[in-house]
Amino acid sequence: MTNPHLETIATRVEEITGAMDTRLSEIEKRFARMADNDNGAAPGTRQTLGSIVANDNEVKKLTSDFRGRAVVKINGDRADITSGTGTVGSSTSGSTSLVVADRRPGIVTPPERKFTVRDLLRQSTTTSNLIEWPEETEFTNAAAPVAENPETSKPQSDLEFEMRSAHVRTIAHIFKGSRQILDDSPALVSYIDRRGTYGLKLVEENQLLNGNGTGQNVHGIIPQATAYDTSRTATGDDELSIINHAIAQSEESDYDPDGIVLSVRDWRRLLDVRGTDGHFLSNGAFGTTARRVWDLPVVPSRALAPGQFLVGSFNMAAEIFDRQEVEFLISTENEDDFVRNRWTGRVESRLALAVYHPGSFIVGDLYSTGS
Repeated sequence: MTNPHLETIATRVEEITGAMDTRLSEIEKRFARMADNDNGAAPGTRQTLGSIVANDNEVKKLTSDFRGRAVVKINGDRADITSGTGTVGSSTSGSTSLVVADRRPGIVTPPERKFTVRDLLRQSTTTSNLIEWPEETEFTNAAAPVAENPETSKPQSDLEFEMRSAHVRTIAHIFKGSRQILDDSPALVSYIDRRGTYGLKLVEENQLLNGNGTGQNVHGIIPQATAYDTSRTATGDDELSIINHAIAQSEESDYDPDGIVLSVRDWRRLLDVRGTDGHFLSNGAFGTTARRVWDLPVVPSRALAPGQFLVGSFNMAAEIFDRQEVEFLISTENEDDFVRNRWTGRVESRLALAVYHPGSFIVGDLYSTGS
């Protein structure tokens, strides 16, 4: 006798199987044949995704029991599912299309140098392209005690002047890129602005100290400074003694020195100087040592060559004039940028350096110790 209940179940199973076959046929079109696995395939054969699901024991149990749920496991290496460079493509993230990379925010920036020389100098602004100042070049001082006699002529003194000048110089560089990268990465603009500004400051510090004044170079402090008088160095003098002699030489120009510039390497070397009993002259490796020598602030700078020192009255004897602070402009109409869908970014600043009293700056060799 036919069981109507079993006929109903069989009919329902056929409907479910037919629906599954229809949906799986669409999936089969998107997957290549897979390697053998543990879902009923004979060794060395390849199956479609549909046959893997249909032959899975969990699915077979579902069609016979008509209850519960089925979980199909696909084992083995699937080169056609887990994507490699063929799916990822070139010039993109190293992750695959199925595994999202853990992308860290921002851009890793190289270490940046600290700039300190500008902070020693007096700073002003200008609206011109040339700074001029009259400088007294000679003073004939004939002042002397005189008798209280209206008939006696008083001694005559004399003054001579010369006009000095410092040209405003431009420090600049440009960046180029595609229009698309600006649209796709808006943060890149601020990054270029920051790094471009850093590049200007890097050159500026070197120019303030070492610029030779030729062409478009700033006339820096060191080329105008007075050479250290090595006759001041006595037998047995060390680096600290030489700095002290240089301070005295600067003071004898009637300017009070207010700063010392050393290379980063030499400042660290001085921190390691020890007395005859072996103790550190500084506060030692575990102490806090102020950047001061002979009661003057020390500025370690990588713009100064190792072995060189500069002592002087930075705030009184020199002055920076800013004509234009750092400016960052972007244009898409430079040269052929418009037709090539590119942009040009320009970062520039303009400044002049006036060294009023070169004699107050003393430059010399820190290692020329006494013999």
